[in-house]
Amino acid sequence: MMNEEMMRRMQSMQGGMMSHPMAQGAMMAATGFAAGKGLLGTFNPFNPFKNPLLLLAGGIAAGYLLHRYEKEIVAAVSKATGMGKDFALQQKENLEDLVAEAQDKEAKAATPKP
Repeated sequence: MMNEEMMRRMQSMQGGMMSHPMAQGAMMAATGFAAGKGLLGTFNPFNPFKNPLLLLAGGIAAGYLLHRYEKEIVAAVSKATGMGKDFALQQKENLEDLVAEAQDKEAKAATPKP
């Protein structure tokens, strides 16, 4: 009886501690740190994907280039989208033609020959 009561109290204390916002934030930070360390490994200043300053500089450079060539990028993307739509419509027509041919062949094969 005493053990069951102690277990309930321990569970309620643990649940109460983990529902605190600081505890939740600490657990989320620890999880993010562990996941990041597992993905990136140890810190190496010469690896551009692991150096935060090089990542920041790369992001700034990419943002500048995107801003500078925004019109050209939008034109290229819209052209590629149009080409993709045309290709999809052409493939749909080709598929419909193949299905029609197959149905014609089935219809001819199903008709009895005199």
